[in-house]
Amino acid sequence: MNRVPDDAENAHSSSVESCPSLRDVHSINPAQLMARIESYEGREKKGISDVRRTFCLFVTFDLLFVTLLWIIELNVKGGIETTLEKEVLQYDYSSSYFDIFLLAVFRFKVLILAYAMCRLRHWWAIAFTTAVTSAFLLAKVIISQLFSQGAFGYVLPIISFILAWIETWFLDFKVLPQEAEEENSGKGT
Repeated sequence: MNRVPDDAENAHSSSVESCPSLRDVHSINPAQLMARIESYEGREKKGISDVRRTFCLFVTFDLLFVTLLWIIELNVKGGIETTLEKEVLQYDYSSSYFDIFLLAVFRFKVLILAYAMCRLRHWWAIAFTTAVTSAFLLAKVIISQLFSQGAFGYVLPIISFILAWIETWFLDFKVLPQEAEEENSGKGT
């Protein structure tokens, strides 16, 4: 029976020994401190960069903005439920905006997968999504009857086109060069 209190006493004394005292704090080696700080900095560099995070936020904004415009368009045309049924279930390429919404979903999924999850450092994914978006919207504007449907016939395709090209510009002229510069400056030190 005396063993239990001895074990408890040993556990208490070992936990007290593992806690640093005030005198131990003053005896920290500066080299050890710098090594520990550098290890934390190394962990930070493995995360997503600020400029890439901003790009991903803008891609998310693209999806949400096009979705909001599409929902407004559904509501203006005579109620969300009836217009949603007409545009989705009875889809007609020449008069529906549903495909423009799906195009925004496509851009979002490809770009977030490529640049947030896979952390791709090349421009091919953004080039692909921008080319698909541009070609689709160009064909949609030429073939469809969207312009006869009022302001949304102009707004939704134009906004979608502009957002896709802003994403391309931002990735190509901000994200990739800044990350390459940060990587090169990190190797130099």
